[in-house]
Amino acid sequence: MSQETITPPVHSKPKSLRLRPRRGVFMKARPLPVADKAFFEELDLVYRTLCAVLFNFVPTSGHPGGSISSGRIVEGLVYEGLDYDFAQPDRPDADVLCYAAGHKAMGLYAMYGLRNELVRIADPALLAAEKRQLRFEDLLGFRRNPTQATPLFRKFQAKPLDGHPTPATPFVPAATGASGVGVTFGAGLALGALDAYGAQAPRVHLIEGEGGMTPGRVHEALGMAGTVGLENLRLHVDWNQASIDSNAVCAAEDCPGDYVQWDPMEFLALHDWNVIDAGDGLDFKRVLSAQRLADSIANGQPTAIVYRTTKGWNYGIEGRASHGAGHAFCSEGYYAAVAPFERRFKARLPRFEGEKNPERVEAAYFATLMAVRSALESRRTLAEAAAGKIAAAAGRLKAKARRPRPDAPGTGALYTEGVCADRAPAELGIVPGKQMTLRAALGGAMGHLNELTHGAFLACAADLLDSTSVSAVNGKFPKGFFNARKNPLSRLVPVGGICEDAMGGVMAGVSSFGRHVGVTSSYSAFIAALEHIPARLHAIGQQARREATGEPARAWIMVNAHAGPMTGEDGPTHADPQALQILADNFPKGACITLLPWEPQEVWPLLIAALKARPAVIAPFVARPAETVPDRAALKLPPAHAAAKGLYAWRRTDRTPATVVLQGCAVALLFSRWVLPELDRRGIPLNVFYSASAELFDLLPRQEQDDIYPDRLARHAMAITDYTWPTVARWVHSQEGLRRSLHSFRKGRFLGSGAWDKVLEEAGLDGPSQLKAVLEWAADAEKLAG
Repeated sequence: MSQETITPPVHSKPKSLRLRPRRGVFMKARPLPVADKAFFEELDLVYRTLCAVLFNFVPTSGHPGGSISSGRIVEGLVYEGLDYDFAQPDRPDADVLCYAAGHKAMGLYAMYGLRNELVRIADPALLAAEKRQLRFEDLLGFRRNPTQATPLFRKFQAKPLDGHPTPATPFVPAATGASGVGVTFGAGLALGALDAYGAQAPRVHLIEGEGGMTPGRVHEALGMAGTVGLENLRLHVDWNQASIDSNAVCAAEDCPGDYVQWDPMEFLALHDWNVIDAGDGLDFKRVLSAQRLADSIANGQPTAIVYRTTKGWNYGIEGRASHGAGHAFCSEGYYAAVAPFERRFKARLPRFEGEKNPERVEAAYFATLMAVRSALESRRTLAEAAAGKIAAAAGRLKAKARRPRPDAPGTGALYTEGVCADRAPAELGIVPGKQMTLRAALGGAMGHLNELTHGAFLACAADLLDSTSVSAVNGKFPKGFFNARKNPLSRLVPVGGICEDAMGGVMAGVSSFGRHVGVTSSYSAFIAALEHIPARLHAIGQQARREATGEPARAWIMVNAHAGPMTGEDGPTHADPQALQILADNFPKGACITLLPWEPQEVWPLLIAALKARPAVIAPFVARPAETVPDRAALKLPPAHAAAKGLYAWRRTDRTPATVVLQGCAVALLFSRWVLPELDRRGIPLNVFYSASAELFDLLPRQEQDDIYPDRLARHAMAITDYTWPTVARWVHSQEGLRRSLHSFRKGRFLGSGAWDKVLEEAGLDGPSQLKAVLEWAADAEKLAG
């Protein structure tokens, strides 16, 4: 038998790999003369001194290195690049500076405290109200808790300044710090501003380092910004190559990186950004030239400026050693770091001697700040020049006369009497007997609200817009994805594809801007966990902002779609009963509200009640299958708006304290079909409640809570839930009730795949299993309680 000879195919080797054409451009900034270079040099000397002082007196990881390496970048922006009104830190039309690199908080506080001090010296009329200032005295609160009891902290009512910045500090738009979240929040702020103001949009400037660009959510957000054309977004990259563990974070020249094999310019160009190579970020001629060059670009793309810097420059400790550490307390290294200031200003900062205790350290800290103050007061030229630049920034803002675009979105209509939880719009089409999904009811409700608010709801999904019905948010707005130039009125934002991480941060940023409700959507199995970090930071930021300004929180909606075991065909990887536990009862009161409608008529009242409660995060859990909208009157259930109380009774009796609390769409549907009719037929007395939102219930007055669900019933209660038992434990006040409760993990294993009714049967949550457990509980509850 002859053997056939097979010739392998020959593949031609490409000569090179070329990127597809990009809209973004690459430019190298040329150093240009700076007329007031002496001002900037002296300013930076004082700033670096304050960084050394802050770390010296609060040496609990203050990140001096990155604060110092980014200083000249920020000084160029604060004193020349930004258009803002220093007397009104919360003006929505002002440019925004966001420290995406929240670990540079020491630098932020030093920079903003110094600015306030210089203005106080030269032109106090420019200052904001004291509550919205960051005074030198407030630096006593760096990394201090509000309970700090040291005398000067109390005497001067110093602000407790968080270890990573929050809106408790003036001019801080969002809580940042968790890896990469700051870039996603900043992209969302820019999107909110661009959608509200159009071509006149305020610019959003982000400060970040190359290490902070390595998280996946940053890749996703950068891709989104380049795709939709966030022309008002500026990213300033403090490329110092040093992180906590590495002095070669990314590739540079011919050297590979320890972590990634791109450099920031390559990476940003890949995502279709304009990229400006500033060169030496410690040279004001290059820093200011690059920032001015960025202002000249108008091609519809976001712009990044990349500065080469040295972490810890002129501090005495450089590179990764200065990332989260610095000189020992009042050591020779510290005094060497502040010596250039002493020489320049002919001043001597206090030397610490004697016993080291909190009161004496605080006194020395304050004396040092006062010595810096005295030096600045003795040389008013620096303060006068700074105040002049701050006044000029306000003048530029006034001259631009930025106004929201005609028919700009706004959330005000949501909080009027015309939008009521007990009056669902007829056009939502939710009719008993009709087949409908919970997700469709939710999408329709948000779409209706979007018309009322001129498009205040901006939505994105993890490549699941139609699958999760969030595409209905777009309603009558133009079809397709949002693009700032080609489709600016669409309400659907393409955040990188399957990118729950970035989606959460971007939409939290959109909401933070103040004119929108950001919406994200994906499988609850994924979104609850992947967006927990941005949800926490958004809630933290909104709490801080509310305490600083008195304004309510700005809500973001995280749609947990395809929730629970009713997604059984996808298997246990997707049909996740654990997701609710990540969010429910897991935030401070009122910060995050979870919603669990069991049928479509409950969606509207729950959503409206949650919006009017003004939380930071609203998390509806909606199942995938279509089910028949129930006839509540025929089932002898109260109207759907009863769900807005958070917990409401399906059945109430004085004949027995025996109680069952239901939670989740699947178990409630089966209970309504199998158990409720049988209880009625047999005349068995039982208290039956449905838990639609534990957090809405918590917001009721205590007496109303007790009236709805007295402890007498809780002590005789068991629960049945689609989810995990900790999510219903609050309703069950006996060990026997907890032991007898039914939940998805009751049999000690993850559930298998299949139709949802079979998955519930496997869990022991099917109709017959519920009926058996409930009948036994009704019979035994009083005896067990006794």
